[in-house]
Amino acid sequence: MSTAVSRTGFAPRGAGGDPLAIARRYAARRANWPQVRFDRRRRWYQRLAVGPEAEVWLLSWLPGQGTDLHDHGGAAGAFLVVAGTLTEHTPTGGNRDGDVFGSAGPRRRDDGGWRLRQSRWGEGQGRVFGARHIHRIRNAGGEPAVSVHVYRPALQEMTRYEITDDRLVVTAVDSAGVDW
Repeated sequence: MSTAVSRTGFAPRGAGGDPLAIARRYAARRANWPQVRFDRRRRWYQRLAVGPEAEVWLLSWLPGQGTDLHDHGGAAGAFLVVAGTLTEHTPTGGNRDGDVFGSAGPRRRDDGGWRLRQSRWGEGQGRVFGARHIHRIRNAGGEPAVSVHVYRPALQEMTRYEITDDRLVVTAVDSAGVDW
């Protein structure tokens, strides 16, 4: 993992501040990227830019690598697949953005249990997500994948979850500067 950060070319405000548009701008500038690395032990990631309102990350995924079910600590954002294919799973029971929170936190489904909805994202595809989005991402394909992620505001924490006994259960809360 690397922590090198650039502030050049980062424009999170105005019409160009759409997180998916920012991801596309960074994806188009591959010559400015650091060398993408692939690590068999764990996913590789590097922050490309940080500004007062957002940050941009570059991630690589070998086949079989993925994340736990997690949120982004109140940050909204987007991700764009630059190479390969990624599979996203979002818990059902909320709105179309994977928002599964009620006023008292994650809510249980009324139909007997949580389910995960699967979406596949190929090269050039991406999605915007809200501040309460929960998902996991995995490279379920046979080829390495690369993606660009934008978070607004910058990530401060991420909560990890699992589905146990039809409940969405918090398993850990990771903090910026400590866990990544």
